Amino acid sequence: MAEKLAPEKSHTFIHNGQKVFDWDQTLEEVNMYITLPPNVPKKLFYCRIDSKHVELGIKGNPPYLNHDLTSPVKTDSSFWTLEDDTMHITLQKRDKGQTWSSPIMGQGQLDPYATDLEQKRLMLERFQVENPGFDFSQAQFSGNCPDPRTFMGGINST
Repeated sequence: MAEKLAPEKSHTFIHNGQKVFDWDQTLEEVNMYITLPPNVPKKLFYCRIDSKHVELGIKGNPPYLNHDLTSPVKTDSSFWTLEDDTMHITLQKRDKGQTWSSPIMGQGQLDPYATDLEQKRLMLERFQVENPGFDFSQAQFSGNCPDPRTFMGGINST
């Protein structure tokens, strides 16, 4: 049932009319998807993930992305992979349950309505994790949604 509460669609960050990356999030991680340019050998791509910064690009060229992250991540469990024509970056949130309005600080922020929808979805994901066997996929909040990190004593970090 947890898959019913998985991100329904990814968000797209567009800069100057060009798609930079798609992204989504769960309680524990933020995923970024960067379409790779054609005809570049896979071994030339690189990605460096620091606790508050990400840099990626093609070796020998200026970085494609070189930005601070919205929030800190756990570097020992964050990683990147190349999947067909996509670089998939998985950022493990340091603060489980935190709602990110964008992976990149000050860039491509979700509007307040979309951020609220993300927070509600993450809260329902938390309920699903804490109450296996129950189906929260059709549940709705009326009014403001509580913060998944702090509601009812906080989120279990294990």
